[in-house]
Amino acid sequence: MPAADSPLPSLSLQGRVAIVTGGGSGIGQAIAIAFAHAGAFVAILDLVADDTARQIQRAGHKAVHLACDVSSQSAVDETFATVRDSYGPLDVLVNSAGVAHVGTVEQTTEADLDRLYAVNVKGVYNCLRAGVMAMKGRGGAILNIASIVSTVGIPDRFAYSMSKGAVLTMTFSVACDYVSHGIRCNAVSPARVHTPFVDGFLARNYPGREKEMFEKLSRTQPIGRMGEPREIADLALFLCSDAARFITGSNFPIDGGFVSLRV
Repeated sequence: MPAADSPLPSLSLQGRVAIVTGGGSGIGQAIAIAFAHAGAFVAILDLVADDTARQIQRAGHKAVHLACDVSSQSAVDETFATVRDSYGPLDVLVNSAGVAHVGTVEQTTEADLDRLYAVNVKGVYNCLRAGVMAMKGRGGAILNIASIVSTVGIPDRFAYSMSKGAVLTMTFSVACDYVSHGIRCNAVSPARVHTPFVDGFLARNYPGREKEMFEKLSRTQPIGRMGEPREIADLALFLCSDAARFITGSNFPIDGGFVSLRV
């Protein structure tokens, strides 16, 4: 056991192989960049993520974009095998790929529900399945991007809440089933984060009022602003590093006080 005054283990991921899904933009992109800067080789699984990989490479770090539809089990299995065969055994998996929908249960069509299920639930399942099979026998860290809607209700997010609730419970299940294999599995649950999705949502629904509505949405969080993707990435880096080696089966709200300070 280290001495009480010894420093925390480094947040370095030097020499590790990481898969980050949904790394083309937003939170996933920030995580991919942070992991690469921490020394990992990052395989970015997304339909389009060339810009992220090139940005990492220009900074002198290691990354590759592998086009992959996470809703297809065969595509996921083939891509994970490519990572193993070309870059080495998997050490870290981050499930960040996801899609959103705004609407109540009455405003959610069957097609809407199927679209969210395919990516947010089945996609996470496909990657968890491939990830634990790759990590058994050697251990590893898995992080799922859930949401505050996994645990609290907010208006007009019926299908999205359903899918992110599933992400959280899958996290607990995998952590329980594979702790004896040395696999840690945790989740982070962001509140509103300023991503391209937010900008697109405001432009589509509030043309000419984007600034006003951005400020209104920001004020719904007690801290008075939206989160930044890099702030989520910093927490992700900690949880996937050896500094968090005693943490598994946990959910970490990163929400500016939204869940615990709401009145």
